[in-house]
Amino acid sequence: MALFNINNQNKLELIKELPFKLEKDIQNLTEQNMKSIFGLEFVRSEFSLNNFRIDTLAFDREASSFVIIEYKRDKNFSIIDQGYAYLSLMLNNKADFILEFNENSKEALKRNDIDWSQSRVIFISPNFTTYQKEAINFKDLPIELWEVKRYNNKTISYNKIQTSGSQESIKTISRQDEAIEKVTKEIRVFTEQEHLEKASEGIKELYEKLKNAILNLDSLEVKPKKLYIAFVASSNVVDVHIQRNQIKMWLNLQKGELDDPKGICRDVSQTGHWGNGDYEIAIQTDEDLEYILSLIKQAIKKNRK
Repeated sequence: MALFNINNQNKLELIKELPFKLEKDIQNLTEQNMKSIFGLEFVRSEFSLNNFRIDTLAFDREASSFVIIEYKRDKNFSIIDQGYAYLSLMLNNKADFILEFNENSKEALKRNDIDWSQSRVIFISPNFTTYQKEAINFKDLPIELWEVKRYNNKTISYNKIQTSGSQESIKTISRQDEAIEKVTKEIRVFTEQEHLEKASEGIKELYEKLKNAILNLDSLEVKPKKLYIAFVASSNVVDVHIQRNQIKMWLNLQKGELDDPKGICRDVSQTGHWGNGDYEIAIQTDEDLEYILSLIKQAIKKNRK
């Protein structure tokens, strides 16, 4: 897709791509801006263990899990083989990953503080082949592909490669590969369908209506997590937990930031709860949907940077 600047004469000037010369250039830029790009905490660069060298080790605070990041300029590598080799390395050496975090952070983690089932691998490259993009087309693959582009107007883009919505599970090929089979027993990638399984038919319909209405407000990404479904801009906007007879939502706004004249939100700033933010909404019908969307707009404005 071509990009243009608009000059003072209202004419379009082509913005040219400025290729990266080295993988290290991509790595340095990503590591210095880890929080802004992925919402992750940087742990360590060039982490070596058992003849493996991990380019970047990061930590996902929301999921309480480690994330391995690899940078590629060449196209001749197997996404599945490499990704599962790194995940297998992690699961077989949990103590080493925790020690690495503790040595590079002011906070000390224990093994029980980590949700190993949410571990994942991110590959970053200027380009992926069609074969590589098709290789991630599973509904439960703990591997992400991100294309990075740099331009001559000092801008850069990180674009996550989206799958085509396959319902096929990576477990269908796990019996053919020992490493994949071992990893899939411990690591889970959650889907919307799994969250909806426990809901009544009425709540399933309500969720679909709510979801479509939220996505019509802005170009948010839907990310199913272990405990809820997150709707994400730069950070989580609203987290949705589906129960059998109701839907709970948490708006990612701090106490005092929400204008709620009807008072339908519950203040959970002093109570334990899932999701992000200090405001909780529980619904059983679409009666207040338009009003709820006005509240979600406030969360979008706050979390769209």
